[in-house]
Amino acid sequence: MFVILVYDVGEERVARVLKKCRQYLYWVQNSVFEGDISPGRLKRLKRELEGLVHQKEDSVIIYEFRSTRYARREVIGVEKGGQDVVL
Repeated sequence: MFVILVYDVGEERVARVLKKCRQYLYWVQNSVFEGDISPGRLKRLKRELEGLVHQKEDSVIIYEFRSTRYARREVIGVEKGGQDVVL
């Protein structure tokens, strides 16, 4: 499946959350990741993030797409990240 993950966490946790997300997905912009991931790896990522974020202060949002068939991605300006992903 294809996912887009965005987060807003306290400054003292940003580096750890960034590092964890980079282990599973491609970093495309500050606090934004995307990529193909298996359901099992996504479940593991969610569990690991739950151990890093503060439930009452932080936010992690994961958009799951079963298919990217009807999606389009457009970048205006500088494209960040390490992979070209075409939807």
